[in-house]
Amino acid sequence: MAAPHDASSAKARRRARTSFLLAALATLSLLLAGQARAGEGWAVNLKADAYGPQRFLAVDKSSQTFWIFEQKSPLSPVKQLPCTTGQEPGTKWKEGDLKTPEGVYFIKQRINGGLDFSLYGDLAFTLNYPNPIDVINGRKGSGIWIHGRGKPITPNESRGCVALNNPDIKELDPQLTKRVLPVVIANEVHWSKDDPVVSKEGQEVVAATLEWAKAWSRKSEAFFAFHDAQKFSVSTGEPFENFRGHKRQLFAKLPWIHVLIDDVRAVQGPDYWVTYFGQLYRSPTLSSEGIKRLYWQRNAEGRMVIVGMDYDETTLGLETKYVERVRPEVLKVVEAWRQAWEKGKVADYVQFYADNATQGDRKGRAAIRDHKQQLWTGAKAPKKVAARDMKFSLAQDGVLVEFVQEYASRDGVADKGRKKLVLGPSGDGWLIMDEDWSKL
Repeated sequence: MAAPHDASSAKARRRARTSFLLAALATLSLLLAGQARAGEGWAVNLKADAYGPQRFLAVDKSSQTFWIFEQKSPLSPVKQLPCTTGQEPGTKWKEGDLKTPEGVYFIKQRINGGLDFSLYGDLAFTLNYPNPIDVINGRKGSGIWIHGRGKPITPNESRGCVALNNPDIKELDPQLTKRVLPVVIANEVHWSKDDPVVSKEGQEVVAATLEWAKAWSRKSEAFFAFHDAQKFSVSTGEPFENFRGHKRQLFAKLPWIHVLIDDVRAVQGPDYWVTYFGQLYRSPTLSSEGIKRLYWQRNAEGRMVIVGMDYDETTLGLETKYVERVRPEVLKVVEAWRQAWEKGKVADYVQFYADNATQGDRKGRAAIRDHKQQLWTGAKAPKKVAARDMKFSLAQDGVLVEFVQEYASRDGVADKGRKKLVLGPSGDGWLIMDEDWSKL
């Protein structure tokens, strides 16, 4: 029989071996888990979607492939190129982790000067990393680009950017310069040749985007309900109450706000959707045109809400589209005004003027009414008011309508001149803000 102290020593040794084995197993488990995480990532399944972009870029990190896709019924790759991404697997979390982010990004800026040729070639395009979702998720870092290389690329050699061979990025330059192109970066990119579908969630966020713009134009409190206050505060870096307070001040101060959004498209990210579109914002004090992006997630109640946004001011030619869009309703008002004038109905006529409207040297609706009541008596009442060669353009207070006007009264007095009307939005309609006439 072993001595008691020998038995206790053996037990101690067995416990030590057991502890060592458990620790080793735990360490091995962590290493395996780390390897499993390293191999994990976003796998995106691309399909043609009626609400999706007509053209977009995609980066497959696992195969080091750069794609350009077009929706040509069905979805079709129009270009496939080799690329290189981060040295470390997985999505980016912090500065210097050598990882390429995964998600939906957009090109912000074109850089073609002052670059280290060996690292970046002579052309680069910055991406909007971290996007609002990255900020909400606590991801750090910056400076993620699509760029060239001064030497042939090799797989997984970048510090987090997406690099192409220099001749390839130069060939793509005209397309990458169009900043409306989404860039889908995923660990794996799969795509389908199936016929276009109507994505339920894509349709939902596009419809919500249109309603959001309408609520903004109406200066409605319903505008704020489209946002998730907590996440929006995180992504924008300011309390939601500040955002709401500023908007409410503008709603109270400005007589009108018009928001035109054009060509709304939806793209799905790992756990979010992005809608992007051309936006023209107009008010009496500001006109701004650019590309707006809204980031959507489903809230606890199951409704898609805005958790972040970004905006790039740029010229898109939307002012012309705005004029064409409002032209029918403005024309309808001008025609009704002309008919009321021709019939000599003062009460109907003055309803088309704003309270502070100007007409020549007359200031205000009351002054315009009093002048017409005195003028339109007996034989001096209007007999003919005709308008031709009508032209529409933007004015600071709304829309400028110019036309040749022919006028005749019942006593035979007639004149011909060029009329200019500035009509401003008022509620759901338009009122004349300023009227000017010059003889031809």
